[in-house]
Amino acid sequence: MEKTTGTRTGRKPKNDPADRKYSFRLNAEENTRFERLLADSGARDRTLFIKKSIFSGQIKVVRIDKATMDYYIKLTEFHKQFQAIGNNYNQVVRALKNNFGEKRAMSLLYRLEKLSVELMLLCKKITALTQEYERKWLQR
Repeated sequence: MEKTTGTRTGRKPKNDPADRKYSFRLNAEENTRFERLLADSGARDRTLFIKKSIFSGQIKVVRIDKATMDYYIKLTEFHKQFQAIGNNYNQVVRALKNNFGEKRAMSLLYRLEKLSVELMLLCKKITALTQEYERKWLQR
């Protein structure tokens, strides 16, 4: 009596295996160009890069500019600081009102208002510089 319910070991066979192989040769100049395109595309695998370039007709090249990344990291830090200032603003006003006399609280609020206006002007300068940077240096 034969046993047919036994378990199979090993990898399951693929539904559509890629068993056709093509090869081609490149001269030194073509190979240099190919390697540059491969590196610029950020593809992890040469086979996938070649398949995508043949069948989709487009090769996506992603370039990461270190200076732009640093600039946006600094902008993110500024944004976090602005959020912290906004979160503390109401608490400061409430503490001034509760802990100081009316005259002292008003003078401190006046100083706080002047500093807030300076902060707003600084924010506008940062926005203008960011727009100028994007217009001059970032490629769309």
